[in-house]
Amino acid sequence: MMRRLRCSKLPRTLVVTLIMLAIFVTVAAPRTAFALHRVDRRHRILRHLRSILWNPMFRPSHDSLIRQNEEIDRIDLPRIQDDVELEALKASGALVPIEQSESLKVERSLDPSRRYCRPWTRDFVVDLSEVYYQQFHAQIQVNSAVRTVKGQKKLRRHNRNAAPAEGDTASSHLAGVTVDLQRRGLSKDQIRFIERYLFYLNALGLVEPEEERRHWCFHVMVSDHYSDWRQTQTIFPRFPVEEPFTAPVTVTATATATPTSASN
Repeated sequence: MMRRLRCSKLPRTLVVTLIMLAIFVTVAAPRTAFALHRVDRRHRILRHLRSILWNPMFRPSHDSLIRQNEEIDRIDLPRIQDDVELEALKASGALVPIEQSESLKVERSLDPSRRYCRPWTRDFVVDLSEVYYQQFHAQIQVNSAVRTVKGQKKLRRHNRNAAPAEGDTASSHLAGVTVDLQRRGLSKDQIRFIERYLFYLNALGLVEPEEERRHWCFHVMVSDHYSDWRQTQTIFPRFPVEEPFTAPVTVTATATATPTSASN
C-alpha cells in the first residue's frame, strides 16, 4: 500500500514542478525581454545624443579619403614604403623637419624620425600656428606627420579605425602631405577658429580636412597648390593711424604774420 502511495506521489510532484517552472518562464521571460529591450533602447538614445553633441564641420568620410588619394596621385607622390625610402626623401629635401617654435609644438611621444612632412605642408602648419598664436597666445600641437606603409600596417593591428596602408582610401600620411593637429582640450572658440580657417582653405581646394573623433585631432592633407597660393598673399604691417591735427596756434600765427615773413 505504501509503495502505491509513493508511486502515486512521484507524478504529482513532477507535475507541480513543471507547473511552477512554466509559471516562472511565463512571468520572468517577458520581464527579461523587456529589460533587454529597455537597455538596448537606452543605448540607442545615448548613441543618438552623442551624435548630436559631436557635430564637427569636417566629418571623416570615405569620399574624403578618396579625394586625398586623388590629390596625391595628381602630384605623383609615392607612398613611402619603409624607413630606407623615408631617409632618402629626407636627404633629398623632399621631406623637411617640423620644428618647434613659440607658436608651434610637437607631441612628445612622436618619434623624431617621423617629425617630417612636405615643404608646403610645413608652410601651412607654420602659417596656421602663427595666426592661432596671435589670436589665443597658445601653441598649435602636431600629433602626427609622415608615416610609412610598414608603420601603417603595424598601426592597423591595434587600431582598426586607422586608414588602410594601400588602396584608394590609404592614409595620406604615407605621402608626407598630412599632419594631425591636437583638438582635445581646445575651447569652443579655439575649435571654431581652426574650423573657419580650414573652411576657407578647403573652399579654395588647398586642404582636405577631417575632424577625427577617436583621437580628437584635425587631420589635414595639404595640396602642393598651397605654395603657389601662399606666394600671392601679401601681408602689410599695421601701423597706428594718426588723426590729422590742426593746432589753433598755427591759425593765429598765420593771421598775425608780417608781410616779410609771408613772402619767405
